Amino acid sequence: MELVKIAGHLHDIGNLVNRAEHSQSGAVMTFRVLDNLDCDPEKITTIVTAIGNHDEGIGQPVNAVAAALILADKSDVRRVRNADLATFDIHDRVNYSVRESQLQINGEYPLIELKLSVDTEYGSVMDYFEIFMGRMLLCRKAAEKLDLQFKLMINEQLI
Repeated sequence: MELVKIAGHLHDIGNLVNRAEHSQSGAVMTFRVLDNLDCDPEKITTIVTAIGNHDEGIGQPVNAVAAALILADKSDVRRVRNADLATFDIHDRVNYSVRESQLQINGEYPLIELKLSVDTEYGSVMDYFEIFMGRMLLCRKAAEKLDLQFKLMINEQLI
């Protein structure tokens, strides 16, 4: 859990360099920080590998820490919000449309479920999929790495 928390806190540090390939630059930056703190090399490797693999374009759940990081990061729907309705793009519409988001692990079954409540006033469920399909597929792979099934429920409908 400690390694997941560290990876979670540092996973987007690469955005200081550039949003493009931020997982890769973030992994390098994290290595330097943890190495300078004289962290255990095995722990550094696990954390850096997780950060370097959290991007939905190229990332893979290569270990349990990476899988947990992917699930936490990619299920986060309500991100930065643009306050100017006149300049909304598809990301803004989706961010405003998702009213509630819960990632739950069912203790009785090997299941992790992302439950969303989507208000279609600003954007449609299809808008959500246009942005988040790659992220949801990576969540499924991450859940499988943890021997769990990933399920998505939108507006009480299992997808």
